Order: sequence, then C-alpha cells, then structure tokens
Amino acid sequence: MSATSIPTPITAAEAESDLAEFDRTTSRWGRLTMIAGLILSVAGPLYLVFFTGLDISAAQLWTAFAAVAAVFAIIWIVEPVTYFPILGPAAMYQAFMIGNISSKLLPSALIAQTRIGAKPGTRRGDFAAVAAICGAAAIHLVSLALFVGILGTWLISIIPVEIIDVARLYVLPSVLGAVIVQAILTIKQLRITIIAVAIALLVQFVLLPLVPAIAFLTTGIAVIGTIVVSWLARDRKPAAAVEN
Repeated sequence: MSATSIPTPITAAEAESDLAEFDRTTSRWGRLTMIAGLILSVAGPLYLVFFTGLDISAAQLWTAFAAVAAVFAIIWIVEPVTYFPILGPAAMYQAFMIGNISSKLLPSALIAQTRIGAKPGTRRGDFAAVAAICGAAAIHLVSLALFVGILGTWLISIIPVEIIDVARLYVLPSVLGAVIVQAILTIKQLRITIIAVAIALLVQFVLLPLVPAIAFLTTGIAVIGTIVVSWLARDRKPAAAVEN
C-alpha cells in the first residue's frame, strides 16, 4: 500500500486560469438559469392572457406594469448595485434566483465572510458568499418542509394569536437591524457609516414629511445619496500613502 501522496501546490498561473474558468462557468450557467426563471415566471400570466379567454387588453397590461414599476423600479436598480460589492458575481445569480436576499442571504454571506476574515469584494469573500448562500438555501428548504409543510398547521394552532401578531410586526425589523449591524462591523468604515445614518435620518424625518409623495422612493434616495456623498467625501490620498 503506497503512502499518502502530498498534493502539489498549484502555480499562480494555474490559479488564475482556474478562477477565470470559474467566472466563465458561473456567468454562462447563471445567465441561462436566470433566463429560464424569467420564462417560467411569465409563462403562467401569458397563458392566462392568451389561452384562457380572459378579457384583458394590452392597455390593461401596460397599466398594471406601470403601477408596479412606479413602486419597485427604483429597487430594480438599487438592489443589484448595493448587493454586488458584498456578494460578488457568482453569488448574485444565486441570490436573485432564490430570493429573500436582504433578510436571509445577505446576512448569511456577511457572517461567513466575517467568520473566516474575508473582505467583501475579494475572491475569498466571493467564495464565502457562494458557500454561505448554498448553506442558507439548504437550511431554508429543510425548515420549510418541516415547519411549514409537515408541522405548519399544528404549530399555528398551538401558538397564541398575540405571539403571532408580535412576531409578524417585529420579525422583519429585527432581521434587518441585525443585517445592518453585521454590515457595519464587517465593513468597518466609520465615515461611510456616519454618512449612511445621517442621510437615512434626513430622508425619513426631513425630506419625507416635506414631500410625502416620494414615500415609495425613499429607499432609493437614501441609497443613492449615501453612495454619492461617500464618494465625494472619500479619502483622496494615494493607496500607498494610506497604507503607510
């Protein structure tokens, strides 16, 4: 029986080649799965419109689309821009296919990156995000099957209504609050944190009372405002000087 062989370390060129192949593979299959998801998501409504005899006109469809876009169009831009620096390209495909990004996948990625000391935006951080999202999705499916599919009706019947109401009211703020704290501790950028908090407070307590009609745009205004002000207030010293 031969002795256990020691793996030969790969060279820098081989590592770069492997990383490039990883990017090509995830980009190819990511686009294909996103297109497949888009087709499946619109297949049902298109079937109802064209093959069930429903009296739905093109004007009604465009009116409905405009109503949805008026509320969510800013999120279509803000979410990819804000999530990408933390998740990386491969995990972005996963996140937008799975959903629940801000309440489940983003916290998982941040915790994984913090646990192994990987900075968001680095290769190590991207791989940590991919692994964390895989784990979060697996646990989510198992918990859904167990606590919703098998035990859901029974659990609802024994939990007092008051507790359900409290959970419904506070569970989302508590999760998002934890995400914010985790992001602050992970990024460790005091200047950006202060800017983000200040702009959020200004938008919520100054701008919104003055212009209530922009209620559905406040998230986008706060995010874009934070990005712009943080960029303008950035440290303009050369990278080498900052490190020294």
